[in-house]
Amino acid sequence: MAGFEALYRANVAAVTAYFARRSADPQTVADLTADTFVQAIMSFATFDPRKGTSRAWVFGIARRIYAAHCEAHSQQRSRVERLAGRRELAPDEVGELIDRIDAERAGRALVTGLTTLPAADRAVVELVDLAGLQPKEAALALGIAPGALRMRLMRARARLRKAASPDLAPGIDPASEPEVRT
Repeated sequence: MAGFEALYRANVAAVTAYFARRSADPQTVADLTADTFVQAIMSFATFDPRKGTSRAWVFGIARRIYAAHCEAHSQQRSRVERLAGRRELAPDEVGELIDRIDAERAGRALVTGLTTLPAADRAVVELVDLAGLQPKEAALALGIAPGALRMRLMRARARLRKAASPDLAPGIDPASEPEVRT
């Protein structure tokens, strides 16, 4: 269990941030993070470090947990069923999660801006640019080849730049434009 404890300590903040970019509800962030690590401990014996890093493995689990959460939410389960079995957070835990959610506000804005991208491109940007995974780790988490991931990342970043500044002519760096004084 020392191996799992090290994996948990090394990844819990990043996984919490991953969910905080997707939800402003501290209880949901806490539940999804807990679900991720429950799944990780249940399948820890299957982790093979020769296939990739533990960080990529945990983010693969987190993505599946989030996908399952979204599916359940979209099926409009009753609120009573969703709340069943939840442990209420202590006030200090709520405060910590609110701080984390506030810290991830810019990340949530980027995730919102990512909605213009295809789902595969969104996932690549999220894992590499927001979660900080290396491209090879993100490729493993997504189950795609590293070369394919790099191409998706390049295309997605270009689309985001274009969407962020549609008025700019191609190849013009706004920082190199002369300052206009009035």
